Amino acid sequence: MLLENRVAVIHGAGGSIGAAAARVFAREGARLFLAGRSSSRLEEAAAAARAEGADVATAVVDAMDQGAVDRHADEVFAATGRIDIALNAVGFDHVQGRAIGETSVEEYLHPVDGYLRTNFVTAKAAARHMIPQGSGVVLTISTPGARLTGLGLLGNAAQSAGLEGFSRALAGELGPDGIRVVCVRPHAMSDALATSYTGDMFARTAAGSGLPMDQWLGGLASGTMLGRLPVLDDVAEYLAFAASDRASSLTGAIANLTAGALVD
Repeated sequence: MLLENRVAVIHGAGGSIGAAAARVFAREGARLFLAGRSSSRLEEAAAAARAEGADVATAVVDAMDQGAVDRHADEVFAATGRIDIALNAVGFDHVQGRAIGETSVEEYLHPVDGYLRTNFVTAKAAARHMIPQGSGVVLTISTPGARLTGLGLLGNAAQSAGLEGFSRALAGELGPDGIRVVCVRPHAMSDALATSYTGDMFARTAAGSGLPMDQWLGGLASGTMLGRLPVLDDVAEYLAFAASDRASSLTGAIANLTAGALVD
């Protein structure tokens, strides 16, 4: 198993990517500590992970609150003596599809502040424990907006590019302490439509384009080299690989999981 006896903390574990990652990490042998703001969604994710045979604990934690995240990390460390993997899969509903003239500064900055703040908060909490142990993996999630251009992408583009820059810089800072940082950049995932904020955000973006949801997703898929969009398991499986010793030389990387929508 890729992650046997590893201790993994997943923030945003009740969301689509977080829950998928929890299930795959569980299958690969990790001990899981799932955190998020919705206890019911956390318990759903935990049940799926326990079905894979994992030891799973859940906690309601606001990933924007440094004190709360630090306390949770301390509790995990007290229970296990280590933190090997820290994944931030927190998502924020935000405006897309509007021109700058129709977007307020608050709407523009909402995803920028949200994604950059929570990733700083959770990485800092994990690093406090990873640095003394001399090992660990920090995983972040970006979007194709970091490289795309066009109408209605301003907030998404700024937060995604900022998060990728943060991940590269953090890899350089933590590398001498034996800690790897990997950012994963997937495209829209059609099987995430029914989960949490994701479906509502996709629906509004599709509506802004003037297309029905299936046609909007079809247009995205046709713009990829593989003629399809990634699915949640594609992302979760890669995250498990990136957190494992099989990727022990991988750090400071932005993993392109866009099915060929972007070419690095």
